[in-house]
Amino acid sequence: MNATPRKLAVVTGASTGIGLELARLCAQHDFDLVIAADEALIDAAALELSVSGVTCTAVQCDLSTLAGVDALVAAIEKTGRPVDALLANAGRGLGHAFLDQDFGAAIKVVHTNIDGTIYLIHKIARPMRARGQGRILITGSIAGLMPGTFQAVYNGSKAFLDSFSVALSNELQGTGVSVTCLMPGATETNFFERAGMLDTKVGSDEKANAADVARDGFEAMVNGELKVVAGFGNKMRAAVSHVAPDALLAKMHRGMAQPGTGKDKEPSSKRERTDLPRP
Repeated sequence: MNATPRKLAVVTGASTGIGLELARLCAQHDFDLVIAADEALIDAAALELSVSGVTCTAVQCDLSTLAGVDALVAAIEKTGRPVDALLANAGRGLGHAFLDQDFGAAIKVVHTNIDGTIYLIHKIARPMRARGQGRILITGSIAGLMPGTFQAVYNGSKAFLDSFSVALSNELQGTGVSVTCLMPGATETNFFERAGMLDTKVGSDEKANAADVARDGFEAMVNGELKVVAGFGNKMRAAVSHVAPDALLAKMHRGMAQPGTGKDKEPSSKRERTDLPRP
């Protein structure tokens, strides 16, 4: 008797953090994988995941560019298999006041978090809709629920994804394709180091476990849920964001993200990288 064919999942930003944990969950639930990130660590992740019969293809590409997304899509097409689950997790963060940021770094946040994400979804979700089946998980953030003082571009990009996820889900009603938005808060990854935020309160405080956050997102995707806010504390913050005035939310965010508010002051040499695999 032939074994049931394994399904195929695509996970972006899968070299570390939440993305790697999502890929691990996919592997544990009988998915083969195509994983992507913009750093060489993606090869080590693929080596780890290629166990117990799992086929894992690593693609190192810059998902802030259309060419980078096209390279990932080409690798997916090379498998000759349909994508059963797309976990669009790649993202980029950047701290400090907007006018103090290098504009090239700031606009790359937009290109990664928004342009690259929706281009990849457009490429993958059309065949899903044509087949009448598929699951999409988009990593948004509770950051998208409040004005991001000292993270203005990042929070704005996540607000876009939070909104886009719900709209796309509604458009796909009755097609067999579900869209889920994972909305984590501060998570224990290398996000804050790469965003230059280790000297902030949010960067130095205790954070959620990446594996727990990924599990919340994965289970919500499997169940076809629309949104999942990871963690009880984040659920409370999300509830507050719906009733508090924007000016108050912006002030609260300043207290978390303003440089110099953290418990530990890290030298600037440790805060030079601004690319991140996961929010």
